[in-house]
Amino acid sequence: MEPADVRDDLTEVLLTEQQIHEKLAEISRRIETDYAGRSILLVGVLRGAVMVMADLARELKSPEVEMDWMAVSSYGAGTQSSGVVRILKDLDTDLTGRHVLIVEDIIDSGLTLSWLRANLESRGTASVEICALLRKPDAAKVEVDVRYVGFEIPNAFVVGYGLDYAEKYRNLRAIGILAPHVYT
Repeated sequence: MEPADVRDDLTEVLLTEQQIHEKLAEISRRIETDYAGRSILLVGVLRGAVMVMADLARELKSPEVEMDWMAVSSYGAGTQSSGVVRILKDLDTDLTGRHVLIVEDIIDSGLTLSWLRANLESRGTASVEICALLRKPDAAKVEVDVRYVGFEIPNAFVVGYGLDYAEKYRNLRAIGILAPHVYT
């Protein structure tokens, strides 16, 4: 779906599909350098990170990349994190001794990601790092060390490229600010 298809639902397009792909290519080169000679397990956080994870994984030029998925929730149908994290789907991969890179769509408060990092580190990993396409610095409630950040964005409700509102707009090929009339 293109931004023009939902023009009345967006106040602004923040990032185009091309800008997103260029940034993921740039991040992929850094990951390849940082993990040279090591196997890496990408852990995608469902459902929002699906697009980011797929495009990041396809961009990486190493056969030493594995993927697994985890689903956690702290939102429900609202527009702000509740701060209470629930595991909806756990990993299928044993993390003992693995280099793990959590792949996220967005960091808002940081509460969910902080919890997730601690959870994965407690499973005997060799390392746990974070890659997020978007970060909202003004929404942070806890400091989270994120190794790879694509874009810092304003504290607005955004949709597209995997990000949703009530499970809608994930298939938007760009990232836009959702108009308040849609969710109020």
